[in-house]
Amino acid sequence: MSLLRILVRVALVALLSMAPLSVAAHEVQPAISDVELSEDTVTITLTTAIEPILAGVDLEGIEDTNDSPLSDRVDALRALPPETLAAELAERWPEIAERITLRAGDTRVTPVLVDVTIPEVGDTEIRRDSTLLLTAPLPDDGSPVTFGWDAELGGLIVRQGDDAQGYNAFLTSGAVTDPMPRTGVAEQNLGDVIVTYVVSGFDHIIPKGLDHILFVLGLFFYSLAWRPLLWQVSAFTVAHTATLALATLGIVQPTMWIVEALIAASIVWVGVENIWSGGRRDIGWGRIAVVFGFGLLHGLGFASVLSEFGLGQYFIASLISFNVGVEIGQLTVIAAAFLLLGLPFGSKPWYRRAVAIPGSLVIAAIASYWVLNRIGWAGDIPYLA
Repeated sequence: MSLLRILVRVALVALLSMAPLSVAAHEVQPAISDVELSEDTVTITLTTAIEPILAGVDLEGIEDTNDSPLSDRVDALRALPPETLAAELAERWPEIAERITLRAGDTRVTPVLVDVTIPEVGDTEIRRDSTLLLTAPLPDDGSPVTFGWDAELGGLIVRQGDDAQGYNAFLTSGAVTDPMPRTGVAEQNLGDVIVTYVVSGFDHIIPKGLDHILFVLGLFFYSLAWRPLLWQVSAFTVAHTATLALATLGIVQPTMWIVEALIAASIVWVGVENIWSGGRRDIGWGRIAVVFGFGLLHGLGFASVLSEFGLGQYFIASLISFNVGVEIGQLTVIAAAFLLLGLPFGSKPWYRRAVAIPGSLVIAAIASYWVLNRIGWAGDIPYLA
């Protein structure tokens, strides 16, 4: 094998190495908190995986707790029954509470752990989200409340009020919310909302949207000709924009495990179809229709993220901004693939044989495992469980 072909395959492996076989790639997710304020009390309903917090994992900047040297401790905590884990959380709560920033004006208040709901033990390789009920008394000066926590605890989504007119914030790096009044909700700046949702949309593709990355790479490997790529990306964009809006508005309410399994199946289909009919300079309506249909599925997947964030006071701006972030992420994937593979090697006679077909095979193989895992069959397959 020539040095040039070796370099091509190294580039291909580097491009696809961001897609590990485990579906736990989405494991580190921001916690979700719903804040309710009254004249004298703050109540916070917090949904998060408490095992990494108890294990002392630094969740800032990692995508999977398996990337932490404390991953064995996390798995051991996941194996604890709910009542045992709840007891450890209660014992450790004072030190955890010290890492939570909760202020009424200039007065620091300490959240009290009132209740916790922990699911039964499942697959210890997969996160389990618990629900914590926190409360704290507020001083009688009527001062607004700010809330956040230390960067090492990871991202934090804060929601106050209803989804249509409420306040929503995505906090990272130890940031805190805007002041939240005890009556009504905090006012948000439109510019900040746009930036937040564009970044969130991009982040859902790079680095967290590994399944969406593989699908876009599947579109890229079909053909380097601009017309097929343009038609596919356009069909995919129109489709996922439509279902993103419908699902976010509540008009469509899919069962997400089915959607996630079908998204993985769509990646398998695209990869296999590349092998049999890719490499053309034109594109048939059949491929466009298939990509459009799969785009509808991926839009439902994007909507699951927005359902966690909420859309708040600037509904349309938030929805459009998130979609813009998604598009920027997808175009970044295509641009990276073109610069690494298409530009230097796309004109070579062996490009399809040595790059596009092997790349599509890898994509189809990874997605096939995801399908089995998401419908619960991978545990029955030797060496994949």
